[in-house]
Amino acid sequence: MSIIAETTAQALAKDGVLLSARDIVKSYGGVYALKGVNFEIHRGKVTRLFGENGAGKSTLMKILSGVEKPTSGEIELDCERVAFTSSSDARDHGISIIHQELSLAPNLSVRDNIFMGREIRMRTGVNFAEEARQTRALMEELEEDVDPMTLIRDLRLVQQQVVEIARALSVDSRILIIMDEPTSALSASGVEVLFKVIRDLTSRGVSIVYISHHFEEALQVTDYAVVLRDGRAQGHRSRLDHAQHGGRELRSRLAADRLRIRRCERRRRIRLGRVGGGSSVLEVRAGEIVCIYGLMGAGRTELLEAVAGRTRLPVTGGRILLEGENMAGLSIAGRIGRGFVLMPEDRQRNGLVSTMSVGSNMSFAIVRSFVKGLLMSPPTKRELVGQSIRNVHVKTAGAGASIRSLSGGNQQKVVIGKMLATSPKVILLDEPSRGIDIGAKSEVFRLLAENAKKGRAVMYSTSEVGECLSVAHPIIVMRRGKISAEFGPDADKDDIMAVFGEAVMA
Repeated sequence: MSIIAETTAQALAKDGVLLSARDIVKSYGGVYALKGVNFEIHRGKVTRLFGENGAGKSTLMKILSGVEKPTSGEIELDCERVAFTSSSDARDHGISIIHQELSLAPNLSVRDNIFMGREIRMRTGVNFAEEARQTRALMEELEEDVDPMTLIRDLRLVQQQVVEIARALSVDSRILIIMDEPTSALSASGVEVLFKVIRDLTSRGVSIVYISHHFEEALQVTDYAVVLRDGRAQGHRSRLDHAQHGGRELRSRLAADRLRIRRCERRRRIRLGRVGGGSSVLEVRAGEIVCIYGLMGAGRTELLEAVAGRTRLPVTGGRILLEGENMAGLSIAGRIGRGFVLMPEDRQRNGLVSTMSVGSNMSFAIVRSFVKGLLMSPPTKRELVGQSIRNVHVKTAGAGASIRSLSGGNQQKVVIGKMLATSPKVILLDEPSRGIDIGAKSEVFRLLAENAKKGRAVMYSTSEVGECLSVAHPIIVMRRGKISAEFGPDADKDDIMAVFGEAVMA
């Protein structure tokens, strides 16, 4: 080691820096995701990574965890230069990542997913009993009552997210945990449990990188904050309040687009009778944005899936009417033909084909527009796909780019663009802001506002009360599978949370 390198290593060790990434560049063809980023992770501390949609946060995390290789630059871990060949190699060095998009095997059990690739072995083979015991202990630590033998596909998205967290926590030898949007599907109580685990890990010397677009969350656990903007690090601060300029408040971004909707004529509406097993009637009129708010398990997802016809459980009562026509008996395709579209909660599994391009994902819903008989018209397809990309402002290298090369916010826009290409009458969205940053949230809700102004009925669900107050006109509160309350645009957080018997913290 040279004198300069040795001096640098001593300085890093003295400063408590566990990992140092220097001049990291990552390009995909002619598009640069990272442009010479310098990033440090301190021992036993939580580093919060800020940045808007497409800033390069996820790309940097993938490089640090061995998922991607940098185009140039170097990484030092414990003052030793390292070059990870894979995520397994990074894990062997003690680096784990909890992905924003789940990387679980749906046909395997919770136990098998947690110990996949690092099974506990004994002389006669795999010690399944010990794996089950450790799985049960991990799930209890995360306060989630899930049987270790339950298949992943039988769990709700929030439970799958908990399993993803448990898998990362199960690697006892790791030095560093990198968490990429870990709370995107968790309830308020689930987030608090996760924070409790984070505090315990840092007290034991574990370093954590934490990406979240919720400023209130970060105040609870952050020691250092780094701002990324357009692929470059813009600042590194030890006090979170100095770094908040890296994002924009959702409410201020939406102020100009806030809807002022007057009661319109009933020329088009959805009418749902006996919602959630009660006697309520829910109506969504043309030009209206209706928010379905509720905590985890409230029945929001089940309601939207029932309307779209994709629910796994049969609808046992009530009616769904569109312009007076009963939708009972219609398949998903039949309802799409009538004008229904649904953006599912899990965009990766149910909204996109991850192995295909942006253009292919955009064009699935409108194949008939550019296919006549057995022949396809490539020019027509390119024109329609290009128009959809421009309409929803997808930031991409082109229609031929891999969908996996896009940030979470841009993937969300692709799903929305695919829906809007069908010229729908009714737009249903399940947690449309899950896992995307503040700037992308603003774009998504601006698109909803624009489509409401065009006379389309919009209904979306959320577990974030602030999102209800930003764009919705009627706010429907669900609890335990039933409609518990309805509010107008003048409601505040205290009014809504009072339905659950909870107070909003100042």
